[in-house]
Amino acid sequence: MNLILDAFAWIFSGDPGRGLAPIPIALGEHVWFTVISVLIAALIAVPAGWAIGHTGKGRDIAVAISGAARAVPSFGLLILLVLLLGVLRSAEAAIITFVLLAIPSILAGAYAGFEAIDRKVIDAARAMGMTPWQVLWRVEVPLGLPLLVAGLRAATLQVVATVTIAAYVNLGGLGQYIIAGIPLRRFEIVLGGAILVAALALVLDGLFALWQRGATPAGIRAATRHHSGPARSARRAATA
Repeated sequence: MNLILDAFAWIFSGDPGRGLAPIPIALGEHVWFTVISVLIAALIAVPAGWAIGHTGKGRDIAVAISGAARAVPSFGLLILLVLLLGVLRSAEAAIITFVLLAIPSILAGAYAGFEAIDRKVIDAARAMGMTPWQVLWRVEVPLGLPLLVAGLRAATLQVVATVTIAAYVNLGGLGQYIIAGIPLRRFEIVLGGAILVAALALVLDGLFALWQRGATPAGIRAATRHHSGPARSARRAATA
């Protein structure tokens, strides 16, 4: 209990310690690496996922690539890229590592969103005379957006947690408190850094949850409530 209190006391002290960046600066570095990495991953994975979901081709290849990317250890990849690119390009090595980490979840969310759409809806849109581009942008993208946001949400949380290793190659971020505190045996700093990372992840998760809810079309939300209402009534009646 004392360690937890010491960790919160350290967080609010305004003095992170000698050689450590202030918490607002470290937080900004952590968020910057996260945002840049997820954006680059989205620029790569979203068009590829949409193309797979729209055409129905290449899904097996995408699953294989995603599985291989998930199996790569991020820390080992970061060290390897730093050795290959040089210490002066540590930031580029870190971003490549985090982008590769984020791509599988975003790719899966992009094509799964399209695959989850009832094919009768697509056929109805085509029967109305919509062109393939109109079907894509006016039907598939809006209906597939909730699962895409879910993929972005998962990728962001994975990257937020993994950006802590960037401090190992002197790139800052909230991970610097964890890495610096261990050899100093300043465990309140280690725990404080972990609390900050967890708090950031929870805040971002909440924002993505709101976005995911807002991205769900109103008609689908209404239909979900309509179908779940009788089910809840039946469960209450069964337990009464």
